[in-house]
Order: sequence, then structure tokens, then C-alpha cells
Amino acid sequence: MKVRRTWPARYGLFILAALWMLVILPLSAAAAPYAAMVMDARTGEVLHSRNADTRLHPASLTKMMTLYIAFEAVERGEISLDTKVRISRFAAAEPPSKLGLKAGQRIAFRYLIRAAAVKSANDAATAIGEALEGSEAAFARRMNRTAKALGMSRTTFKNAHGLTERGHMSTARDMTIMGRHMLYDYPEYYNLFSRKSTHAGVRNVANTNRRLLSAYRGADGIKTGYTRAAGFNLVASAERGQERIIATVFGGTSTSARNARVAELLDMGFKRAPSRARLKKPGLPVYRSKPTRPNTILASSLRPALRPRAVIAQPLLVTRTDEAIAAALSGETAPVAPAPAAAAASTAGLLNTDTTTALLAAQAAQALDETESAPANKPEGTFVSARPVLRPGSATTAATAGQQEATAVISPEPEVVTRLSTSGGHQWGVNVGQYTSRYNAERALVTTALAEMATLDGTLRKVVKRPTGFDANFLGMTQESADLACRRLAARNISCQTVGPS
Repeated sequence: MKVRRTWPARYGLFILAALWMLVILPLSAAAAPYAAMVMDARTGEVLHSRNADTRLHPASLTKMMTLYIAFEAVERGEISLDTKVRISRFAAAEPPSKLGLKAGQRIAFRYLIRAAAVKSANDAATAIGEALEGSEAAFARRMNRTAKALGMSRTTFKNAHGLTERGHMSTARDMTIMGRHMLYDYPEYYNLFSRKSTHAGVRNVANTNRRLLSAYRGADGIKTGYTRAAGFNLVASAERGQERIIATVFGGTSTSARNARVAELLDMGFKRAPSRARLKKPGLPVYRSKPTRPNTILASSLRPALRPRAVIAQPLLVTRTDEAIAAALSGETAPVAPAPAAAAASTAGLLNTDTTTALLAAQAAQALDETESAPANKPEGTFVSARPVLRPGSATTAATAGQQEATAVISPEPEVVTRLSTSGGHQWGVNVGQYTSRYNAERALVTTALAEMATLDGTLRKVVKRPTGFDANFLGMTQESADLACRRLAARNISCQTVGPS
């Protein structure tokens, strides 16, 4: 009779268990420190904190910011929920958790939001960032601006999904602040986080937080997160009666352990919070405005004349904003200040006007100069040289000075240069319609540029005459920027189509 040998198998199991306890668990604990915070959502009062200001890996808690900006963009008209977003190869290649989107696929923006909020899909989060800002890096910069405006002072974002990346860090306090803003700033979207499942366009997806939603009374959100470096993270919110508590945990050792700890913290919050408290909603983010340039239009280049030419450089001319706009639509050049003193006074008066409007008007004037064959009316008055008068000297010097004065008087009509080079990949553009007259096409370009400055600023506006009418085009763009501009224009119900290199 043969005896079965079971000792080798038992020894193997013993060795694996020992490795797990002695090596893997200590490493996991070292990589995922614990932090927590409990807050009364109604008032913002902190009821409990531990290591709340320690910078740690947030994992998919990051997607709260991605979704916050998505909601903000929809409300501001940057994009609509029904806008079809084209999935890039970069977004499609994101690792799980993911929706399984394919490169080149088009999907409605609302489904990307659902997938990121409920499924915690990384490909959907990246696609949201690219749809709004054109690239992951540009979207990360917007995330950081928003975080700063919300008071998340110890948070730095590097991506839209939260996968571990050097420098991508946050704190339990900052993520609690983020959850509170999500709750009160966009309450119409908050119900997404309480859905145990939802349809995300291509399939139904289950909520990564469904266990806590089912097990804890009053729980209705918000967001889970896990990576090896972060551990099991969760920002949760629950409401009972008139009380609402937010609890945050970083560094849980497992889903069940994290959920149990969050339940304990929520219980603690409900015990410590007053039964009644006056609601003090957090303020909406206040973004720092970008530095504004002086509200003047440069009518000539500031580059000095090449030596040894004796011709004086073109003077600096200042035109009024409203006159420049009128000139843009009439084809005439705006009047110019007749003397330096008058120009200075005009400049001072312009400082309170709209910089962007002035720039757009100058661009329109340049476009009309290029497309109209008839010469424009020259401005009245005399151009005064900005160069100091030469000292008395030889007859040659006097003659040269006379030539310079004559040159200043007969200087050619000033130009405003607003071209963007079409080299280096800037060979794409967008068309915003065909019109029956050049005037209407120019007017459409000015109106569209004012409506979408973020992506059209710096482009070349050009009217192209066709047998069937006049095309209104913005040129000098990359393919990505042209696609982004069209998506944003479509969200404003402005017809648009991209124009590729011919």
C-alpha cells in the first residue's frame, strides 16, 4: 500500500504564507500611511483628524477634481453633455480600471462623466481632460489652478485619473474640502455618486463604492481610490435627518477594512456634530485673472531699422478700441493720434477698455487689408517721429535730418501683425460658415473670436472667396487645437468644421 506524500505541499503553503506576512504586508503598510479626517459638511467644522496634512498618494480620489472641472465646464458652456468626444490613443491605452474605450471612438461627454464617477474609469477621466484642455498636461494645470482656488493648499495634480506619478500628491484635509465643494457647488450632479450602477454608453458599470452605499445608513457618496502606493482610500458622505458628515480615509489595508473604518468615523461624526447647525456653504472658487496687457494697438513693429540705413524707424501709433472695431467692419483705418502728447492721453483713456476687443479689432483690420484689393484711406494728420531731434552739426547732418522728417511724413500706412506661422504643424484651421458677403464673413469671425477666446486667440482670421460665397476661416492651428476649438464652439451652438492642410 502506497502512502501519499503531503508534506512538500504543506511546506510550500507555509512558505508562501510566511512571505506574505513578513515581506508583502510590511511593504504595503510602509507604502500606504494612514490619514483621516471627519468634517461637519454643513459648517466645515473639523470633528476629527489624524495626519490630515500629510501629503500622500490620492489615487482615484483625484477624479473628484476631474469631475468637478467637468461640471464647471458644462455649466460655463465650454462643452455640452451631448458633445461627442473623440478618444485618443493615449486615453484608450490607460490601464484599468477602465471602460474599454477604443482609439478613434466617439462617445457623448455625459457617458465619460458617468464612467469616471461610478466605475472610476481611467480612460474616461483622461478623455475628459483632453476634451476640455487638449492634453493631459494642460488639464493638470487647470486642476492645480482650481485646487488653489478651492483652498487645497497641499495638493498637486499631474494627471486626471490618479494613477501613481511622481509629485501627484494630496492630503486628507484637501480631499475632504474637495468632497464638500462637490456636494454643495454642483448638487444637481451629486446624485451620480449614489448610483450603485449606471449606463456608460457602451455598457452598464457598477459603482466601486456600492458596498458602503448598501451597508451604511444614509451614505450617498462620494469616491473610492486604490493604488499600491496609496492603499485603499475613500471620501464618503452620509446624511441623517438634518445632519451631514464627510469622512476621509487614506491608506486602508483592504476594501472591507477601509469601509469599516469609514463607518466608524461617520458614526463618530454624527455623535459629535450638533443636531442643528446653520448651513454655511463653501464659496465658489475665485480664479486669479491673468495679467492684462495695456489696451493699445501697436500699429508698427518695435524692431529698430537695420544699419547703415538712415531712414527713421516707423513711429508707435495708438488707436482707440472703438474706432478700431469700426475700422474692422468698414475697411477703413482708425484715426491716429497726431502728436506724442495726444497719443499719451489717448493711451491713458484706453486703459479701462477691453484688451481682447482691441486685439480682435486689429486682427480684423489686418484681414481686410489682405482681402480687399482697393487701397484703404490713409489717416489724416502728420506722423511725428519718436526719435529725438538731431543736434546741429555739419550740412550733411542737417540734410539727413531733413530727409528723416520727410520720410516720417510720407510713411506708409501702419500695419498690425497678428499672423501665426503655419509651419511646425500649425497647418490646420476651422471654418465657421460661408456667407453671401465679405462683410458678413468678417463680422462672423469677430463674433466667434469673442465667444471663444481660449482656443482662437492668436489664430489668423481669413476670408476666402469661393464661387458660392465667402468662407470664414481661422487658420494657423494644430490638428488638436482645431478639434478642441470645434468641440467648444459646437457646445455654444456655433457651426464649425475643421480644415486640414491642402
